[in-house]
Amino acid sequence: MTTAMTTQRTILIADDEPNIVISLEYLLQREGYRVVVARDGQEALDAVRREAPDLVLLDVMLPRLSGFEVCQRMREDTTRRRIRVLMLTAKGREVEVSKGLALGADAYVTKPFSTQELMALIRAQLAEA
Repeated sequence: MTTAMTTQRTILIADDEPNIVISLEYLLQREGYRVVVARDGQEALDAVRREAPDLVLLDVMLPRLSGFEVCQRMREDTTRRRIRVLMLTAKGREVEVSKGLALGADAYVTKPFSTQELMALIRAQLAEA
C-alpha cells in the first residue's frame, strides 16, 4: 500500500552485493519509497550527508569503510544521529549483533531475510523516526 507519507521517505541502501541492491531497490520503490544506493562505506557516508535519508539499510561488510564504522560516524555527527540505521548483514554472530547495536544501530537483520519481515521492520522503524 502506497501512502503520501511513504512517498516522501528516503531510504539509503548501503550494500556492495548487486543482487541484494537490485531486489531491495525494487521492493522499496514498489512500496513508494525514494531509494538511494551506496556501494561502499565512504559512498554511504557521503550519501547520508547529501541526502539525509530517513533510514539506512547498512551492510556490515562494505569496501573502504565497514558498516560498523559508518554507523559509528553517523552517531557521532549531531546533525545525522537521528537517522534510523538497520544493519542488514550475513554477520549474524551474537558478538556482531551486540557490536552493531552498541554502535547505535536501531535494528539488526541477518541475511538471508524474509522480505515481508524486513518491510514490516522498515515500516516500524520509520514510524518511530
